Amino acid sequence: MDPTELLRLGVYGQLSVDPSDVQTASLDFGMLSRAEPWAVLHPASADDITRVVKAAYESEAHGFTISARGHGHSINGQAQTSNGVVIQMSGSRGRRLGSSTPAALRPHVYEKERYVDVWGGELWIDVLRSTLEHGLAPKSWTDYLYLSVGGTLSNAGISGQAFHQGPQITNVHELDVVTGKGELLTCSEEQNSGLFHAVLGGLGQFGIITRARISLEPAPKRVRWIRVLYSDFSTFTRDQEYLISLHELPASQKFDYVEGFVIVDEGLINNWRSSFFSPRNPVKITSLGTDGGVLYCLEITKNYDESTADTTDQEVESLLKKLNFIQSSVFTTDLLYVDFLDRVHKAELKLRSKGLWEVPHPWLNLFIPKSRIADFDKGVFKGILGNKTGGPILIYPMNKHKWDNRSSVVTPDEDVFYLVAFLRSALDNGEEMQSLEYLNHQNRQILKFCDEAGIKAKQYLPHYTTQEEWVDHFGDKWGQFYQRKMEFDPRYILATGQRIFKPSFQSSSNMAL
Repeated sequence: MDPTELLRLGVYGQLSVDPSDVQTASLDFGMLSRAEPWAVLHPASADDITRVVKAAYESEAHGFTISARGHGHSINGQAQTSNGVVIQMSGSRGRRLGSSTPAALRPHVYEKERYVDVWGGELWIDVLRSTLEHGLAPKSWTDYLYLSVGGTLSNAGISGQAFHQGPQITNVHELDVVTGKGELLTCSEEQNSGLFHAVLGGLGQFGIITRARISLEPAPKRVRWIRVLYSDFSTFTRDQEYLISLHELPASQKFDYVEGFVIVDEGLINNWRSSFFSPRNPVKITSLGTDGGVLYCLEITKNYDESTADTTDQEVESLLKKLNFIQSSVFTTDLLYVDFLDRVHKAELKLRSKGLWEVPHPWLNLFIPKSRIADFDKGVFKGILGNKTGGPILIYPMNKHKWDNRSSVVTPDEDVFYLVAFLRSALDNGEEMQSLEYLNHQNRQILKFCDEAGIKAKQYLPHYTTQEEWVDHFGDKWGQFYQRKMEFDPRYILATGQRIFKPSFQSSSNMAL
C-alpha cells in the first residue's frame, strides 16, 4: 500500500510520513529492535483513531496494522509496526493543537466523586500535576511517571503501593476504547464489561485506550523515605512479607510503600537507584557480613501532612522496631510527595547528561511465587549474576487478592508473589559484563534456571516470539484471551509488535509471528 493513500483518510490531527516522525516511531526505550511504520498519526481526538483503525479493519486488498505508542518506553518493539500506522498517543496535543486543544482531551478532575478523566496518551506526571491542583492524586503508581496512561493500563502498572492499593488496573472506573473493528466503546464493570477486563493488562490486543477514569484519593503533602540494609535474604523477605500483610490496617499502622533492591557490588550502592548512600561516607559490602557477597535493601515510605507530622516519627519508629535489619544501616530522607513520586526522572536527567540514557535496555521483569523466592535468590542473585549487575535489581512482594483475575494479566498462582526486575543498561565501553550480548545471555540463563528448577515464574511486560510460548505464558487464561481477540480484533491488526498474533491479511492461520 502506498503510504500517501493514508493521507486521504481525512483526519483532524496530523497523519505524517515525515522521516523524523517515522524515525522516532521506529525506536523505543529498549533500543533492541527497529521497525519503520508507513505513517504516524498524531490524533486530534478519539475520532481520528476510530477512522484510521476502521480503515485498516475494512481494508481488503491492502491490509495494514495499527500500533498505539505512548512515551515509547517499551523494551522489545511492542509498540512498533513495519506494515502499518503508529498512533502517537503522547505529545500529540501540544505539538499539533497548541492552545486550541479540545477540552475533551484535557484531564478533568471530579473532586466530589474523586476521579479524573484523562486522555489515553496522557503521561502520569501530567495526571499528577492536574490532580494535585485539587488536592488529590491517583492511588497506585509506577516508579517512573513519564509513561502514558494507556501504556501502563495495557500491562498492569505497579510500584510499592500495589501491596495495598493494587496495581493501576484495579484503580480504573471506566474506559473509552477503540476496538480492532474501529468501534469507539465506553466500558466499565457494568457496561461492556468483557472489553473492560480484556483491555486492562491486555497488551494492546483488544483496543486502544482513548480515555481512562482513574480513582483518586487525598494527596499527602510529604513523604518520609527510609532505606535499611539486610545481609540475610530470608530475614529480608520475612520483613517484606510482614509489612505487606498489614495492608488492611489503618494508615497509622503500616507503611504506604514497600519495595526493595539487591546489591551485588559496591559500585551500585551509589547508582541512580541508591542516592541515599553518600559517596563521602561509602558503605562497604565487605564490612556488613554479607551472605554470599549480596546485600538487600528494603525501601519504605510513610506519607504525612501538617496534621499528622507530630505522630509520624512515632509511627515509623514503632514499625521499624518490628523489623530485623542491620541496625547501623538506617538511611532516611524527607521530601515533598510529588518529589518522591518523580524521583526516577531526576535520575534520568543525570543519566542523560552523561549519555547513559539512550542506550540498549535489555530489561527482564519477572513475577516469582513466594514459595520459590529463596531458590531464586540462591540460583540467580548468588549464582548467575556473579558480582556485576549492569543496573538496578528491584525485588518486592505483592498480595494477589489485590489483583482482579478478570483482567488479562497473568500472575503466579500463590497468595503472595514477588516482582524481580532486572533494569540493566548495556554499554559499549569494552567491558564484556556490560555488553548487550552478555546481558542478553544472562537473561536467557535466568529464564532457563527458572524453567529447569520448576519455578513457575511469569514475565511482566512479557516478550515472546512464538504462539507456543504465549500459550504457555497465559496458561488457563489463553482460551479466554483468544476468544476476546476474535471478538474485539478479529483481523489481528492491533499491537502486532507484541508478536502474539499474525495479521489475517498476512496469513490465514492465527499463529504468532
